Parts: sequence; structure tokens; C-alpha cells
Amino acid sequence: MMDLTELKEAIESKQYDKIADICDELQLQLAAQGIKEPEGWPYCIHLLGHIYTQDINSARFLWKRLPSSVKESQPEVVAVWKIGQCMWTHDYAGVHGALHSFNWSPEVQQIITALSDSYTKRAFELLLAAYSTISVADTAQFLGMSKDDALAYTLQRGWTLDSASQMLTVKKMPAVVDQRLHSSTLQNLTEYVFHLEH
Repeated sequence: MMDLTELKEAIESKQYDKIADICDELQLQLAAQGIKEPEGWPYCIHLLGHIYTQDINSARFLWKRLPSSVKESQPEVVAVWKIGQCMWTHDYAGVHGALHSFNWSPEVQQIITALSDSYTKRAFELLLAAYSTISVADTAQFLGMSKDDALAYTLQRGWTLDSASQMLTVKKMPAVVDQRLHSSTLQNLTEYVFHLEH
């Protein structure tokens, strides 16, 4: 008998980063009991758990292990894998397209929404790190938004627009400097000052 209580609790409490580990562990426990393909296994959620944490290698191996009957009979599993494929090839627009191109079941939809939000934030952080200027069109493609939405999203975060060229100037975030001194550094400084005074 399969107990999915821990998995359901993780989903209900929006701890989506725990889904893959919970499913992997449960699958190992079932395999130890000789159950290789449990009836009613949440393949879609399991695959999405790996994709949510962007562990695309594990998602690929899980996809390869899936019975062909599941791939043929569960279009939602195939749709989830499309997201993983696009992540694997760094097709940012494709990821956003795959996230929004399927009529997800309610349980999966909440994870998809969280994945979409976190993926947009990660893409934005990549743009921050990689560009000093970028076109509105390219920004929209990376963020999976319309040009107007991408423009509003970036302007809210302090970027500026050159209307003539439709180029955005990226506002870099100030670097946070850790100003704590390591105890050995403090010790060395103390000894140095002591040496100067004596």
C-alpha cells in the first residue's frame, strides 16, 4: 500500500522543493518491497518535482524510466516533460510557452504557477548578471511576457528605456559586502597593532 501523505502535505504547504525527494524515497521503499510500477503513482507530480528544483538530469532519467503506457495515456506527464526539455536546451521562450500551453489539473496547476514565478525571477537575475543593455523584445522573450508586460516588469525594478532604440538599460543591484571579520583576521590585526605599539 502506497502512503502519499507526506507528498500531499508538502504540496498543501507549498514546499514544492521537497516533492522530488519525497517521491524518490517512496519509490525506493516500494522497489525494496518488489513493487516497481505502483498502481496510481503520481508520475506527473514526481517529474514536476525534479523540474521545479531544476534538477533536469534527474528529470531526464525519470522520464526514461517511465513506462511507455504512462507516456501514451497521460498527456499531462508529456506536457510536464516538454517544460523539462525546454529547460535542458535553455529555450527560455519555450519554457514559458510549455508552462502556459496545457490545461493543467488543479493539483498540478498550483505547482506550475509557482514554477512559472520562480523561473521568471531566475531569468530576470540572469539578465541582471549578463547585460548592461538589452532590447525590450529580447527581455520579453527571456521573461516569457508580452513586450508591454516585460517593459512594466523591468521599469518597476529601476531599469530605464530608450524609447528611440527600444533598448533597456539594466539597473545593477548593489553588491552586498559581508563586513564581518573572520576571527583569524581579527587575531592577526590585533597582533600587528600590538607589535607596532611595543
